[in-house]
Amino acid sequence: MRQTPFNYIKKTLSSVIPLEIIQHLPDKWKKIGTIVTIKLPEELSQYKQLIGKAYAEELDCTAVLNDVGGISGVYRKPVVEVIFGSAITETIHSENGIHFKVDPQKIMFSSGNMTERRRMATIAHKNETVVDLFAGIGYFTLPMAVYSQPKKIFACEINPVAFKYLCANVVLNHVNTIVEPLFGDNRESAPKDCADRVILGYLKDPQEFLWVALECLRKNNGVLHYHELVPVEFIPEQPLSHIEKAAKQYYRSVELLNVNKIKSYAPRIDHMVLDVRILE
Repeated sequence: MRQTPFNYIKKTLSSVIPLEIIQHLPDKWKKIGTIVTIKLPEELSQYKQLIGKAYAEELDCTAVLNDVGGISGVYRKPVVEVIFGSAITETIHSENGIHFKVDPQKIMFSSGNMTERRRMATIAHKNETVVDLFAGIGYFTLPMAVYSQPKKIFACEINPVAFKYLCANVVLNHVNTIVEPLFGDNRESAPKDCADRVILGYLKDPQEFLWVALECLRKNNGVLHYHELVPVEFIPEQPLSHIEKAAKQYYRSVELLNVNKIKSYAPRIDHMVLDVRILE
């Protein structure tokens, strides 16, 4: 039987970790560039340096982070600790021909959204203006700029650390002439009445930002990519009703174009994205 990386890690650690708790070793991890993040249960905490070393060696990484608190605050900062390797965890993560400079100690990077990043890469048209309201380090902006090459993408970001990496990634991927990063709260910084397409990729009460998206659209008409966490029994009615309610304030109707599941977020709750057309 073929040995997996996890089998090798478990074998390496079996001589130093008691048999009764080695079964709690995490068999999943997230590798961003040369940095690996794992989530250790409390019973393994006293062995965390040894565990970090084993994962680093088998997965060929420069540092291992332990997820101790998930994602925190409006800036979506990971709560992690370095358990092995360099305290400097800035890295370059390459995916689908796009290069993301990022520090997994400071910035969230969801590997589970890769399919959506690939989809967004080719969804825009050459003559379009796009507004990405929650650009982060360029998760959707960069693939779209590189592969679709629309006329303009305005990329809004409020987190100063994420904005720094967004600007660096625009240069790294040679899309300076397409992407214009905008720092600050998108309710103030987002350009109005200019966009053919708006990305609203935010999961904490995203419906509160629908008016921003609608005001970005040229004459309040265009395509919206709207993300929301939705109980499975209310897909797509719940997010669609939020969009319809917001559109009604601008005397607009909504045409549902596409419903995509990005991933399961919690039991019976999915991260969904609706593509809709806002029209008169």
